[in-house]
Amino acid sequence: MTYYSTRNPDHRSDLSQAVFRGLAPDGGLYLPERFQKLPDTFFENIGKLSFPEINFTVAKALTGDALPDEKLREITEEALNFPTPVVEIEPNIFSLELFHGPTLAFKDVGARFMALLLGYFAERQKEKIKVIVATSGDTGGAVAAGFFDVPGVEVFILYPKGRVSFLQEKQLTTWGKNITAIEVEGSFDDCQDLAKKVLGDQELNSRYKITSANSINIARLIPQSFYYYHLYAQLVDRKRPIAVCVPSGNFGNLTAGLMGKMLGLPIDLFVAATNANDVVPKFLETDEYTPRSSVQTISNAMDVGSPSNFERLKNLFGEKAADFAPFLEGKSWSDEETKKTMGEVYERTGYMLDPHGAVGYLGIKNALKNRPETLGVLLETAHPAKFGEVTKSVLGVKPEMPERLRAFAERKKMAHTISNDYKMLKVLLENK
Repeated sequence: MTYYSTRNPDHRSDLSQAVFRGLAPDGGLYLPERFQKLPDTFFENIGKLSFPEINFTVAKALTGDALPDEKLREITEEALNFPTPVVEIEPNIFSLELFHGPTLAFKDVGARFMALLLGYFAERQKEKIKVIVATSGDTGGAVAAGFFDVPGVEVFILYPKGRVSFLQEKQLTTWGKNITAIEVEGSFDDCQDLAKKVLGDQELNSRYKITSANSINIARLIPQSFYYYHLYAQLVDRKRPIAVCVPSGNFGNLTAGLMGKMLGLPIDLFVAATNANDVVPKFLETDEYTPRSSVQTISNAMDVGSPSNFERLKNLFGEKAADFAPFLEGKSWSDEETKKTMGEVYERTGYMLDPHGAVGYLGIKNALKNRPETLGVLLETAHPAKFGEVTKSVLGVKPEMPERLRAFAERKKMAHTISNDYKMLKVLLENK
């Protein structure tokens, strides 16, 4: 299996090169050269398969012979050694809970897989690596947890000052050792632009091995496709049409789901639900794609005004909104609508949604209005306790904080603060 650049299909890299680089030399994003559909028997028997068996099958389809089967099994099993249950909220609407990992967010899946995969390739090639990552909330903590104390790897986490929750900040700034947190005076998009400048700096890359841990790295997307299959396996009635709503920011999670569909996963409709940062829903509605500066919302992990993975989506499916119409819908929701939904769902069902999950609930309810036969699933991407203050202000009840999250709250923040200045960032990278 080789991987091509979204900007030049003639450029090909093997998996280790694609993972080490993050971005292709031309600035494009990597995609697998082919999506060979999995056999019908796999889907017919999926309800009888274990999560590790499902993960290995999907990983093998997306990585080919890039590493020995026994190593691939080991990595997939260790990366996803926690449950991703499907929970019924109300008739026909389910929540896929992706917050049962170490940092209580779905980013644990991709970060742990990438750390193990990168560690395997680095050990074989005896390389020392600098990993750069921009985060709007949960990515940073998951990457820090996944890469903490990994020999030969230094991690630099960029996050927007004042735009992540208290616990999110603690989860990405309290590690030390090989994890460096950098507080940027700007937005997530500024952090993402700085990270891309690092990856594109030829002089810097000539002296250091540098890669990205954002969803621009193909090693993040491959494992995020696994839980869509696990979702399908857990549904009792798999003969009905299925719609899945993905709360979306940088659109890596949605891209991973659509990659699964290209392998034959029978999900009929995907819904891209966003907050006020609605450039993709606007594109799907108007056929015009206009990236802009992000705005701050209570669902901060989705505060992205220029989603990187939209480049992958256009490469896979086309440049026009009509190319997406058969399988993708998009809609945006305000903070007030999000809060109202959190309250109404909790009062009516007892299910506690975090702000991102509430956007997902709004998206799937809207999609099912004229689809009475369809089962709807939303991706609940983070534990409500990570947004305890927002949840308490809306529900009047503060979610119970898991012990591993409470431990972070008591740890000391360690972070460098910089302006939105590439020269300042470069000095930090070189002096660490």
